[in-house]
Amino acid sequence: MFSKILIANRGEIALRVIRSAKELGLRTVAVYSEPDKDALHTILADEKICIGPGKASESYLNIPNILSAAEITKADAIHPGYGFLAENPRFSEICESSGITFIGPPPSIIQLMGDKNRAIQEMQRVNLPVIPGSNKLVEDLSEAKKIAQKIGYPIILKATAGGGGKGMRIASSARQLEEQFSIAQHEAKAAFGNPSLYMEKFFQNAHHIEVQVIGDKNGNVLAFCERECSIQRRHQKVIEETPSPFMDEKSRTKLMKSVQAAARAINYQSLGTFEFLVDEKKNFYFMEANTRVQVEHPITEIIYGIDLIKEQIQVAAGEQLSFSNNMKWKGHSIECRINAEDYKTFIPSPGKIEFLILPGGEGIRTDSAAYTGWNIPPDYDSLIAKIIARAPTREEAIKKMLTAIEMTTVVGVKTNIPLHLSILSNSDFIKGQYNIQFLDKFIAELKPTKK
Repeated sequence: MFSKILIANRGEIALRVIRSAKELGLRTVAVYSEPDKDALHTILADEKICIGPGKASESYLNIPNILSAAEITKADAIHPGYGFLAENPRFSEICESSGITFIGPPPSIIQLMGDKNRAIQEMQRVNLPVIPGSNKLVEDLSEAKKIAQKIGYPIILKATAGGGGKGMRIASSARQLEEQFSIAQHEAKAAFGNPSLYMEKFFQNAHHIEVQVIGDKNGNVLAFCERECSIQRRHQKVIEETPSPFMDEKSRTKLMKSVQAAARAINYQSLGTFEFLVDEKKNFYFMEANTRVQVEHPITEIIYGIDLIKEQIQVAAGEQLSFSNNMKWKGHSIECRINAEDYKTFIPSPGKIEFLILPGGEGIRTDSAAYTGWNIPPDYDSLIAKIIARAPTREEAIKKMLTAIEMTTVVGVKTNIPLHLSILSNSDFIKGQYNIQFLDKFIAELKPTKK
């Protein structure tokens, strides 16, 4: 086991890693940018070290500075959290060559699954269904039109190096494809430095379903109950729940077994998530795999009664999985992401939190790095807190979450709390009758409760 872990991240995920590391008896190092000098993770870690100014490219994405911090503090492992360098194979390779353990998959797996086009081809090879699409990078508009004609409209363009909804564009006709192709290329280039795109068939009324996996260095791989992530806006998740109200036991078992077999076939190690589109007939199609811990991992933890981060650290140290295939989940869990943003436009609302009350109580978990008096910097994501509710049934979990959100108070910045209250009170959501079009379709009709 390691003696000291440096967390190459910030915010609530940095605190999440610090907590698990401390429970394992490990010392922790927080790195921070200048705007984050008063951030909570710098206070709660055993050591802290500044790695640069506010711009992420000069701090949280600055590999030399992070490695220097590890060397200065004698950290023998680095946990990347999510975002920033979490899915950067070069960073993983450099850690390895520097004698520092990267707490995540090996570089080869990150590289394979990080290239979405290669990942799709590999999943086809191991017999996991994939979405009909280009099967390769689309070089130009004329080629895109030919592929679209073959698979049928609507189609979706995706950045091969993408994430977070950047470089994604939907086209329902050849004319729309002409308009969206260059826009998607520019977005991909600006966000990832790579303009390459691939194409997929876009399914109407589909569900965004994902499966959490974890693997050790001895070939043991486990898949967990699916997470429903269809409440999203501009490809950004807003609410997640597990298990999915859409899936039945037969389709759930088939999906979990298929993912476990695919992950085992590629010798997957560490935490990861396989993401799918599931059509109205419950046919599932692989979209991508994220080689890191997901923002929404707590809802899996809370129904299984486990600590995925602790397990991820132990696996990185060479230990075998402590979980077994006989694990069973209990109840239902929902996560709401509370962001500092205008709930109508989704425009971030950085600034000082003048007053903050976060919920607690039986069945409620809150993951947050926010506090009264904290300035939310404009340089990073606008997440204030993740509120997680667990109850024996979905109906009870919704009621519990609604009460928790009503008790959440944030003064000083705009938040999406009114939107969450409206969604949780919506009759279609309560009945579990929603899909990936839900939020875009009803956002104008929703009349958020004032908060």
